[in-house]
Amino acid sequence: MTRTATVTRTTRETSITVTLDLDGQGAADVQTPIPFLSHMVDQLARHGGLDLTVRATGDVEIDGHHTTEDLAIVLGRAVEQALGDRKGIRRYGEATLPMDEALCQVALDLSGRTYYVDRLNLPKAKLGSFDVELAGVFFEGFARGAMCNLHVRRIEGDNLHHIVECSFKALARALRDAVRVEGTLLPSTKGTLTE
Repeated sequence: MTRTATVTRTTRETSITVTLDLDGQGAADVQTPIPFLSHMVDQLARHGGLDLTVRATGDVEIDGHHTTEDLAIVLGRAVEQALGDRKGIRRYGEATLPMDEALCQVALDLSGRTYYVDRLNLPKAKLGSFDVELAGVFFEGFARGAMCNLHVRRIEGDNLHHIVECSFKALARALRDAVRVEGTLLPSTKGTLTE
């Protein structure tokens, strides 16, 4: 069974195409107009074991919000499509990762229900051209696109680069765990994970 997807979304604000393979080796080819965002999405591929190609353009002359949010939605939709009927997947994933003084935890459930809880408590600041609060926008958009329940929490940390990068790496590891195939049954008593 091939668990791949290509999703394209074009609006007046952005144009984004994501191709992914859930059973890849972590190979990434990510091109966005926001270097820090590209770096974070590359982390998702490398640490999530996804093969991922991203082509994103957007109205970054306004700011990075539209590009960040739309990329997250498209990436989430690609994950959702690649999962197919979700039979046999582990469904749940959790990771707590350190990065120097930062410690972040991500828990997710590929339940078919969208819910996002943000406990990063990030200030308004910039990392390069990236507005730090857009990390939460990315995670919320990903949860909507992937139709998953997602909790992201900062346990420790002062350096904003470390906190944001640590949270993306934790998402990658939690996702890697949740998409793993463990059998053939659908992990739900409802009989569906797509509604």
